[in-house]
Amino acid sequence: MKYYLIAGEASGDLHASNLMRALKERDPRAEFRFFGGDLMASVGGTLVKHYRELAYMGFVQVVLHAGTIMRGMALCKEDIVSWAPDVVILVDYPGFNLSIAKYIKTHTQIPVYYYISPKIWAWKEYRIKDIRRYVDEMFSILPFEVPFYAKHQYPIHYVGNPCVDAVAEFKAGYGETKEDFCTRHGLDPERPIVALLAGSRKQEIRDNLPIMIAAAKHFAPGTLPKRYKGKPLQWVIAGAPGIDKEMYDTYLSQASAAGDTTIVFGETYPLLTHSYAAMVTSGTATLETALFRVPQVVCYYIMCGKLVSLLRRLVLKVRHISLVNLVADFTVVRELVAEEMRERELKEELDQLLFDDTYRRRMFEEYDDMVLRPLGEPGASEHAADKMIELLTKHK
Repeated sequence: MKYYLIAGEASGDLHASNLMRALKERDPRAEFRFFGGDLMASVGGTLVKHYRELAYMGFVQVVLHAGTIMRGMALCKEDIVSWAPDVVILVDYPGFNLSIAKYIKTHTQIPVYYYISPKIWAWKEYRIKDIRRYVDEMFSILPFEVPFYAKHQYPIHYVGNPCVDAVAEFKAGYGETKEDFCTRHGLDPERPIVALLAGSRKQEIRDNLPIMIAAAKHFAPGTLPKRYKGKPLQWVIAGAPGIDKEMYDTYLSQASAAGDTTIVFGETYPLLTHSYAAMVTSGTATLETALFRVPQVVCYYIMCGKLVSLLRRLVLKVRHISLVNLVADFTVVRELVAEEMRERELKEELDQLLFDDTYRRRMFEEYDDMVLRPLGEPGASEHAADKMIELLTKHK
């Protein structure tokens, strides 16, 4: 069969490439044509346009490059009609992809599948109308999306979560001990590691890492509470891909007051494997931290915190921002967001994560029962590919 895929950013490129690989294993005659990235191209097929040529973030950037985006959209529509695939598979990227879905459904008989739902459960819930009209099948990677769509009388398929796959694959092939990891990075294997995952974008790092470090200073050697009988803590920053080490140098010098602090790049999973606790900027990393069963606090500072907190209550349709709590539909981990992301609050939460055994045990139990269990077993790409081929074969 012929599969046309559209992914508009790096994460979509990753998930789409895994899906393509799974489709190829099940359909040896599979042909691919796509808007996407290097990972999709590595699987095979024809890359029509790279997502870098269309990926603009923020209102101003989108307006400034509106002509480029519109030309890309027109090319995509024409290319799909010309190639006449058996299915169009959209991967997240709702602003672009929902427009493509509308065009394909109103001008052709080609079925439209959506892999990784837009976050309409958080905002822009009105997009459900377009999804119901123009998307034939939705394949979800978040279990709480199933009841959300059911509320709108639109049944979807939960296929599992790619984070579960990635973590399971890593654990199966990783054999390094804590002593080995610490030796490579100049750390003490006898001392607990606290991981600092301050985000993947420069602004996130600038906003969150200084507060994380300020809170860490309260747990420097000589200031630890008397009830703590363990060895001094050591702090390890997970360097974000694409961010130069020079950007972190200022923060590392500030962090020296907290005790031993270092940075590692490209080793977030090994770091989490050996961490005792973590401070995590919201995003996929919160879910990954839970999958490694590391007690965490979610940190997301935003300027004008009080205003943002008000807008959050008015605009967002969900009580939580972290995927851990969204999956659980419960406050498993504390979220310090906007005006709540302050040194004092973070210090107080760290005190519990580090030294309160009952608090830590409760978090482990809720990870297992309310997060890992609903996410299910590995195999998201394979489950999605199986279901897509089943549906396409049935409706041919």
